[in-house]
Amino acid sequence: MNAKMKIAVVVALAVAVGATIVVKQRQRKGDQPLVASVSPTAVIAPASASGSTSAPAATATAKLPRLVDLGADTCIPCKMMAPILEGLKKEHAGKLQVDFIDVWKFPDAKEPYNIKIIPTQIFFDAAGKELFRHEGFFSKEDILAKWKEFGLDLASAPAVPLTSRWTPAQPDTRAKDTVCYLCDGDIPVKSLVVVKTDKGDVRLCGMHHYFVMYSCLTEDKVGFEKKVSVADWATGSLVPISSAAYVWSLDETAKKPVVKAFGTKVAAEQEAKAAAGTVLDLATLSAKELTNTCGFCDRALYPEDAAEVMVGDVKTWGCCSHCALGVAARTGKDIEVRERDRLTGDPIVVKTVNGMVASLDPATAVAWFGQRTKPDGTHVSAGCFHQGFFVSPDNLWKWLAANPRETGEMITIQKALADKMALTSQQIGKACKIGECSPK
Repeated sequence: MNAKMKIAVVVALAVAVGATIVVKQRQRKGDQPLVASVSPTAVIAPASASGSTSAPAATATAKLPRLVDLGADTCIPCKMMAPILEGLKKEHAGKLQVDFIDVWKFPDAKEPYNIKIIPTQIFFDAAGKELFRHEGFFSKEDILAKWKEFGLDLASAPAVPLTSRWTPAQPDTRAKDTVCYLCDGDIPVKSLVVVKTDKGDVRLCGMHHYFVMYSCLTEDKVGFEKKVSVADWATGSLVPISSAAYVWSLDETAKKPVVKAFGTKVAAEQEAKAAAGTVLDLATLSAKELTNTCGFCDRALYPEDAAEVMVGDVKTWGCCSHCALGVAARTGKDIEVRERDRLTGDPIVVKTVNGMVASLDPATAVAWFGQRTKPDGTHVSAGCFHQGFFVSPDNLWKWLAANPRETGEMITIQKALADKMALTSQQIGKACKIGECSPK
């Protein structure tokens, strides 16, 4: 070996030894990368090297039980934890201290806690003694259950009381034949639709709700239209649905379609000219009405009335707020639901990850689960027309005051999603279906 080669070898060995010493020193300082837990897989996530290394104070500020969540604002399960931690902090102020430490922004802050995975939740008693730790996403229900194991029952006294009403605040004194079979709304004389059945007449408030019902039927629908009559908009007289002429126009205020039936094409053409509408026959109207359907239950809908649902880059709809959440169960994918407050129309956005609510805007939003009580005392869904989201419990209470016949209960949007995620594929296939058109 010549002299130059020997020198090169010595230099290489020196560099290697030096690098090893640096690595060991960094490991002793606890600067090893953390694992970001994304069940069922995990990815290596290095600590951030940008910015300050001093973390916000996250020590016990009062003699309270304490929950510390160590995570980051960019990992998926950490993002899922964020609204849960914020909710716990607000709902149980004065009973529980909740702290979040971003260990990617402040890598030194993790050292006292000896963590390897983010997010990690650590439970401390009021004296500062560690009681329990959990790695990965931890639901609000599981957190509350764990605190209960340690003698702190937070679930029994939520800051915002849940609302339920199982008896209508006002009895329904309307004649049965004036109430829509589908939505329970009043039936205008001009838009009445009647379906003749062996068990009696089924009456609906208009052609759109007729098509909604039709899209839900699982009975044989061959020749179904022979049983159906619709009111002539001008006279109120019933005419066969298949021979009527229809005027389709757009309500400029509500921004949704209006359908009027007429006994003759001449009368329809006169109305179309006056209302800037289009004359359609039943086949064309059917195709138009059945074009858009719910991404969960396949029920016909108007997009203007529905919740918008994004599944990646694909847009679909939910015929109600709860069915919109059901798209996550049917597709098995993460979704974004864009719904409106039933009282004010204010926007509500729900994003899901792995079947859980990852973000909710506004964070105060709640769901109404409309239900009716069966003769045996059990509760069942009152149908899609009786469900909704609200930006706050206060808006829900105002809506209930304005709708005294509504019955059901207020639930969290996470609970509404969990109910859908718990459905089997067979149950999803039967969702919102009507086996046979017959009176209630």
